[in-house]
Amino acid sequence: MAQRQNGARLVFPVDLKKKPCEQKLPLHNRWHPDIPPVADVVAGELFRVEMMDFSGGRITQEFSAEDIKYADPTNVIMAPSTPRLVIPVDVKKQPWEQNPPLHNRWHPEIPPVAEVKAGEFFRTEMVDWTGGSVRDDESAMDIKTIDLSCVHHLSGPIRVVDEDGVPAKAGDLLVVEICNLGPLPGDEWGYTATFDRENGGGFLTDHFPCATKAIWYFEGIFAYSPHIPGVRFPGLTHPGIVGTAPSMELLEIWNERERDVEENGHKTLPLCKVLHSRPLANLPSSTGCMLGKIKEGTPEWEKMAAEAARTIPGRENGGNCDIKNLSRGAKVYLPVFVEGANLSTGDMHFSQGDGEVSFCGAIEMSGFLELKCDIIRGGMKEYLTPMGPTPLHVNPIFEIGPVEPRFSEWLVFEGISVDESGKQHYLDATVAYKRAVLNAIDYISKFGYSKEQVYLLLSCCPCEGRISGIVDSPNAVATLAIPIAIFDQDIRPKPSKVPMGPRIVRTPDVLKCSYDGNLPITKNLSAGK
Repeated sequence: MAQRQNGARLVFPVDLKKKPCEQKLPLHNRWHPDIPPVADVVAGELFRVEMMDFSGGRITQEFSAEDIKYADPTNVIMAPSTPRLVIPVDVKKQPWEQNPPLHNRWHPEIPPVAEVKAGEFFRTEMVDWTGGSVRDDESAMDIKTIDLSCVHHLSGPIRVVDEDGVPAKAGDLLVVEICNLGPLPGDEWGYTATFDRENGGGFLTDHFPCATKAIWYFEGIFAYSPHIPGVRFPGLTHPGIVGTAPSMELLEIWNERERDVEENGHKTLPLCKVLHSRPLANLPSSTGCMLGKIKEGTPEWEKMAAEAARTIPGRENGGNCDIKNLSRGAKVYLPVFVEGANLSTGDMHFSQGDGEVSFCGAIEMSGFLELKCDIIRGGMKEYLTPMGPTPLHVNPIFEIGPVEPRFSEWLVFEGISVDESGKQHYLDATVAYKRAVLNAIDYISKFGYSKEQVYLLLSCCPCEGRISGIVDSPNAVATLAIPIAIFDQDIRPKPSKVPMGPRIVRTPDVLKCSYDGNLPITKNLSAGK
């Protein structure tokens, strides 16, 4: 399959520093059949047209209405205000070559690489969460052999101060407003994948043990994949990770409780017999560790690497919460545990389904965020109630933005807390959600898709997961709602049989590797083949 060129072709550029009569391609301000074309495009081609404002730049940003009253072609054209770029990245470079340096651990002593003031409009850029390890090609071998000790690659930390230069303090709330975001220009593609069961796994790794991959390409707000044909949807772009640095006390709490889960959870947690991703927790490790400005191999680095928390789960500091609705206009209210807050971001997603069930499950991409921050002094005590033994056991608050795709018709799949063996679990929403996802996969595969295609699709399309019932013993009830409009066929049940034919047989499939391990694969013998 030929690789698609990333981004739209620019067919009509404009220069805001020039007057309308000075543009490279001439403008026009009348309709007439004999005005000659200035460019050609091919049907189906993704292209870009730039435009001046309707006045041709005669209206300025000056605090005066004189430019309106005396609209004069000789007025100076002022460029629009732009955010200050505080963290650039170069996707052609390796993660360790980035300047400023990236980090992939949480630790209070990772030094900030930039400083912003409250109310300042600024931009930070991010590599994809694997640091460019996954390629736009026709193989899933990069997924099968990926080194997961290096993820996530985060941009930051960013020190936040108020207008007087006083830094955020422990106990404050940091307000992070997402003003704009998107893929990095020239890198408009992404991927969704499942890891090999022996190297990462996923929510359904006992059903899908093989490494798989689908490439997605972006057309403005829309995404499509040659590996999952017949599907196209608008993305609700968002950062998977927005978080502040933990204090040393909080870091020790994380490490203690997660070490207990990893060491003892196999024996004490019944859910381990239903969910098969391993390890149960990713403990601190110097392997693959990046600590920003702290030079690898120094005594300081060795000490911090042995303590620094992995970025895999979401925690009290926010972090990898993977909330798909944190898009344009959203706000995050993060607890501050260290001076300056030390804000970090990463794991950009073009789109994601609730739960990100395949683990590498959003449309992963490089990207940018344009942000504004504010500080609420003493906000932790004022607004966050600790749910644990210390005042540090708090969680962020999220304010969803006003921008999201509109869907009016949904097909909803239910799951209850009974696992594939028929065993009853007590009000277990995780088991119920797993069953809802399995029900959806088996159903949609009747319409010409492989189950691997559906698994990846449900992980990255804008589907809605819900806990519908959590009090009616013994069954929790979870639902998965899929927007019907993303398909090029009607997937609702009908009196007639599921249609068959060339339009329904979907080729090619997702990119796939073999599973070479010997762990047992869970099969539902009553489900469709």
